[in-house]
Amino acid sequence: MNELLEQLKPLFSGEVFLLTLVMGSFLLGVFLYKRTQITLLQPLLITMLIIIPFLKITGIEYQTFYQKTNILNFMLGPSVVALGYVLYEQIENVKGNVISILTSVFVGSVVGIVSVVLIAKAFGADRLLMASLAPKSVTTPIAISLAEKDGGAPALTAAFVVICGLFGGLVGPIILRRLGINSKIAKGLAMGSSSHALGTARAMEMGALEGAISGLAIGIMGIMTALLIPFAEWLF
Repeated sequence: MNELLEQLKPLFSGEVFLLTLVMGSFLLGVFLYKRTQITLLQPLLITMLIIIPFLKITGIEYQTFYQKTNILNFMLGPSVVALGYVLYEQIENVKGNVISILTSVFVGSVVGIVSVVLIAKAFGADRLLMASLAPKSVTTPIAISLAEKDGGAPALTAAFVVICGLFGGLVGPIILRRLGINSKIAKGLAMGSSSHALGTARAMEMGALEGAISGLAIGIMGIMTALLIPFAEWLF
């Protein structure tokens, strides 16, 4: 079996095969989620459950996988920008709420950074881990850039961002419902500020306004986190 895997490894580690595997796994996840409507069957989670064991079994290093599928990471940026069109369609609902939106995202950014760093510090985490955790609530390209600048590990940060997004996407709507939050703007801000793109995908399922506001929150959260992390370095 090991000999067969070694012979097939050049094929498995090829760019075309890995991109096909990622896209195929994600489409399978989308199909399962639409058919079942089970919250735990999120497409990204299904994709992870397929790809991680595959990489482990075939012995393909994460760095190789990352390089061969880098086009998907690049497309994260344009996909976030594309949310601007959705926001444009809902611009009338944003007018008059600018101050409250900026204030909410600012508070969310401060709480997101300070809470995770203090919790990590309380458990004895080193500076590298804390620097990797601090930008967990922003979209991957921004989080990785901030982690590299502050001495964190980009690979760890990417993993934390995905975990944070998955958790927020899964339990965020439940928490908002239990708290009795009915404001569509508040829901969108909460999902986008805490769970970035994955939370926004879930917010779009709630409604067009929630999705648009969540997309706006991603951008503002990225800017504010980039500005606030240097001031929070003394916590490290």
